Amino acid sequence: MKHERLKALVEDLGQKYSEILGIDLSKGEDEEVFKWFLASVLFGAPIRETSVIKTFSCFRKHSVLTSKRILETGWDGLVKILDEGGYTRYDFKTADKLLEIMKNLMKKYDGSLTALHSEASDAHDLEKRLKDLGKGVGEVTVGIFLRELRYVWKKADPNPTDWVILAAKNLRIVDEKATARNTLEQLKNFWSKNKIAGKSFVEFEAALVRFGKDLRRKRKTVVLSS
Repeated sequence: MKHERLKALVEDLGQKYSEILGIDLSKGEDEEVFKWFLASVLFGAPIRETSVIKTFSCFRKHSVLTSKRILETGWDGLVKILDEGGYTRYDFKTADKLLEIMKNLMKKYDGSLTALHSEASDAHDLEKRLKDLGKGVGEVTVGIFLRELRYVWKKADPNPTDWVILAAKNLRIVDEKATARNTLEQLKNFWSKNKIAGKSFVEFEAALVRFGKDLRRKRKTVVLSS
């Protein structure tokens, strides 16, 4: 892959999702990490990014940005916020998920994701503890959440999502038969050799996510129209 194309890819598609939402993860502050966790749960559903962004802005508007506030808001209040943001297809299910997740987060870690990270023994245990918070925290949500915490949380090192793998293989920067973990290793090695000044691996990965989504969307369009 030519350097010019890589630079264009990262500059055009590499903005971190947390930055779009006005969340600052750079210092690993618990309050900001929680906001990103909430957003990651919303991003975890097969729904348009624009709907997630709008819905998260509604949570911010109503100051429902902590586990305690989510529990205080209750099921009816959460459904109302989700509907306001256009998250209507998954409103009931997501309200259920959020309440379950927050109850467990409060019970096990006093509502602190930083505490969860501190208690985790390694990257694998961190992912397991996140998934154990509830059914709403699956492989996709964990991958989204931890991807932007690379180099912020010491134990955050998730395998790339399917979108990233699809993009990386399409661009021929990883082996076609590479496993998820091998793909991550190859991507890190590729980035270390082809870094773009002023950009990070996290932004490179974000660009691959968007490129992979676009590829998947185009493939579905071809199938539907054929």
